[in-house]
Amino acid sequence: MKFTPILAAAALALGALAQPAFAQAMDHGKPGMQQNLPPVDAEVRRVDKDNGKITLKHGEIKNMDMPPMTMVFTVRDKAMLEGIAAGDKVQFTAVNEKGQMLVESIRPIKP
Repeated sequence: MKFTPILAAAALALGALAQPAFAQAMDHGKPGMQQNLPPVDAEVRRVDKDNGKITLKHGEIKNMDMPPMTMVFTVRDKAMLEGIAAGDKVQFTAVNEKGQMLVESIRPIKP
C-alpha cells in the first residue's frame, strides 16, 4: 500500500491531536491538576478572609513533593474559609498553579 500525501497529513494531524490528551493523562501531580488529590492533615495558624489566604502547618503534600512545613496558601474560593479559625485541625487538598499554592478543598476535622 502506498502512502499518499493526504494519508500522511491525516496521520500527522491525528498524532498531533492525540499527543496533548496523552500528555495530560500522564501529567500526575503537576500544576493545576485536580484529580484524586491526596488529603493532607494540617493545623490552621491564621485565616485572612479578606484576601482569601490561610496559613497552615501541614504534613507532606505528596502531589507537590512538598515536605511538612508552615506556609501561606491562597484558597480557590474565599467562601471556603467560612467557619474555619486559627487552631482548627483540618484536612485540605492543594495544587501548585503557575507558582501559586492553591487550596482546592478544606474541611475541619472533628475531634
